[in-house]
Amino acid sequence: MKKFAKQKQTIAILTGGGDVPGLNPCIKALVCRAATEGINVIGIRRGWAGLLEYDPDDPQTSKNCFQKLEPGEVRTIDRYGGTYLHTSRTNPAAASEKDVPKSQKKLFADGGSVKDFTSWILKNLDHMEIDAVIPIGGDDTLGFGEKLHREGFPVIAIPKTMDNDVFGTEYCIGFSTAVTRGVSLIHSLRTCTGSHERIAVIELFGRYCGETSLISAYLAGVDRAIITEVPFDPARLAELILRDKKNNPKNYAMITVSEGARMIGGEMMMSGEEDAYGHSRLGGIGEAAGGILKRLTGEDVLNQKLSYLMRSGAPDSLDLMVAVNFANMAIDLFLKSIFGRLVAMNRGIYTDIPLSTITSGQKRVDVRELYDVEEYRPKVMHVSGKPMFLY
Repeated sequence: MKKFAKQKQTIAILTGGGDVPGLNPCIKALVCRAATEGINVIGIRRGWAGLLEYDPDDPQTSKNCFQKLEPGEVRTIDRYGGTYLHTSRTNPAAASEKDVPKSQKKLFADGGSVKDFTSWILKNLDHMEIDAVIPIGGDDTLGFGEKLHREGFPVIAIPKTMDNDVFGTEYCIGFSTAVTRGVSLIHSLRTCTGSHERIAVIELFGRYCGETSLISAYLAGVDRAIITEVPFDPARLAELILRDKKNNPKNYAMITVSEGARMIGGEMMMSGEEDAYGHSRLGGIGEAAGGILKRLTGEDVLNQKLSYLMRSGAPDSLDLMVAVNFANMAIDLFLKSIFGRLVAMNRGIYTDIPLSTITSGQKRVDVRELYDVEEYRPKVMHVSGKPMFLY
């Protein structure tokens, strides 16, 4: 592969995991700020997959794995959702044979379905003369970034996830837009639900953290909210929602459900094979709960999964603000040669913390402070002293 010309130093950026609104503004801000500092930027395509699939001895692989990024290239991408660099859920620390270039497939001859290709990633970063990598992602994407840091490679991480569940930061790129979409779509569904005098069960994203369901319900004034952290009793929920429907002059009621929610004594509803990080696709709890509610109440139930609608389209102003500021913070850290850090927000203040923080705990809804476990609804005990999104 032809080496990229270096003015000062070179950074590589990538986006991994699910796409969210705000990624493109972050990419653009990184590229434009880097250009003013004389820093080269290489975009890695499809998350960690780009580095894994690249073979220095096969120049053809570089075309699908990397691209040099300059301000003119990214001039308009901040106006759109998704990620200009594309994404994947590839985990180089547990890669399968189909994920690696031809030259590396021989390593699977001795058996084993997955192998650790961290050393291959480090070799490729060295070959490309990358001085630091800036991954933008959630726990899984950033977790491999933390592994690279432990191996001695410079990493500065930026958190993104619509679930807002990266441990150590109270805000992740994509969350505000997801909630904004959720509230808007919930209100839109009121017309159909009310016209037919039904019960609406609306399933939202949220694997291990129910904040998206909780905050969307809180802001949209939904009757009941089922979150991942609290298993629910369908019979109790049926009793409550019938009461809500009866008390509504329009004779309808609405429930939000996190995709990771489960009934008492049950498990998360999953489908499909596990991804490289051990996660199966979630979904179906809303449909299942709706079916049970219909049987228990005798009422018509409208089931609606918002799913990908919550992470589609352009970002709102808050996600634009955070994305741009996180990008500038990352470049500031690079210029100071401070690595192994996660840019973050704590108590409403922009800061940076050790990247290892993401593996030291789990971010979940503070049930005692924010949720009524008997009534299955948001119950904010107090707002004073809380951060903006109540975490």
